[in-house]
Amino acid sequence: MRLGINLGYWGAGADGDNLAVAQEADRLGYDVCWAAEAYGSDAATVLSWVAARTERIDVGSAIFQIPARTPAMTAMTAATLDSLSGGRFRLGLGVSGPQVSEGWYGVKFDKPLARTREYVEIVRKAMTRERLSYEGQHWTLPLPGGPGKPLKLTVHPQREHIPLYIAAIGPKNLEQTGEIADGALLIFPSAEHIEDTAIQYLRAGREKAGRTMEDFDVCPTLPLAVGDDVNALADLFRPYTALYVGGMGSREQNFYNRLAQRMGYEKEAAEIQDKYLSGDKAGAAAAIPHRLIDQTTLLGSVERIADRMAAYAAAGVTTLTLAPAGFTLDERITALRAGTEALERAGLA
Repeated sequence: MRLGINLGYWGAGADGDNLAVAQEADRLGYDVCWAAEAYGSDAATVLSWVAARTERIDVGSAIFQIPARTPAMTAMTAATLDSLSGGRFRLGLGVSGPQVSEGWYGVKFDKPLARTREYVEIVRKAMTRERLSYEGQHWTLPLPGGPGKPLKLTVHPQREHIPLYIAAIGPKNLEQTGEIADGALLIFPSAEHIEDTAIQYLRAGREKAGRTMEDFDVCPTLPLAVGDDVNALADLFRPYTALYVGGMGSREQNFYNRLAQRMGYEKEAAEIQDKYLSGDKAGAAAAIPHRLIDQTTLLGSVERIADRMAAYAAAGVTTLTLAPAGFTLDERITALRAGTEALERAGLA
């Protein structure tokens, strides 16, 4: 099992610290450094900055939001980043959510599965540098009846095949991801539940495409905090978990709340959402069971984290992406180093 690092959103903290974290991950032998975007910093600019100041570590978008860019623009960006980084780019895509898609980008959040499939097909076709023409439900290239003509990408990516990942949570999206992508970006994964909540659907998609899980990257992101008091460490992530389970999306469309329900927390997920949406964020955080946090993070001593890493590897995770917690750069670097030590202790390095 390999390790990755997730920098989150650029601008959410000390950005110089984020670069230092990426450089230390590069030095420690981490496999990939991911950057996110929502409605603040864009991931492409961040990744070009990180790639220019690292040597070996891959850089990946987790995610480029599908409503933010046309598929051809994404192909251009991916090819450019792969070329500039010397073949170190990984393309992660996701549909975002209805609030961001419609409120920020002005793109209707409808038929996300069909839209994702067409988007991936166009991106892949463009990156092969064949002349781009496509007829689908959501995109038609060139536009009919106008002056447009099929064009081909002029930039040469470093590699013929750039790894493509999709952020997926729901069963249907997971199955489609297994069918059309090279990897899945997962969030709130529990080693105890990841087979039932994710991998079985990914496997079904691989089988539909006539492939196996052997060449597919299962890549969840897990917050990491090192220390002796596991309960106190878990409390650090109560606001984070409450935001996603309770407040990320509407009452009708919260993918993370549904995931918590599939993990067996139906009653708790409903209570967390009720409190969060009513404005009681502190109450929502307090309503989160400790076990839910402990199952979806890496907490405690290096030995305890090593045991948890072994459980994830046994469950089928191939790249474990860490989001090290800490109020200072030293704390985040310490957590980063603990991650590599734990991987070695688990015999997975």
